[in-house]
Amino acid sequence: MNRTIKLDGNRSITVVSTDNTKTAISENDAEMDIRAKEAVRSAINRARTCKKPIAKYDRKTKKAYIETADGVKTYVR
Repeated sequence: MNRTIKLDGNRSITVVSTDNTKTAISENDAEMDIRAKEAVRSAINRARTCKKPIAKYDRKTKKAYIETADGVKTYVR
């Protein structure tokens, strides 16, 4: 199921569900999505290796937090 979000002006964004990706986006866009996900995964792994804090989002509480290398979560206001 696709959902269109109207932004200010004449701009809008279409959110595509995972079961409609093959019909809604082109092959090039799908490849870009895969590369973007891999880039994020690589950046997170690099931050873990260097023991740097990682910003995350808790879907249950709907709040952003920072997780340090020792596993401590600090919620952001």
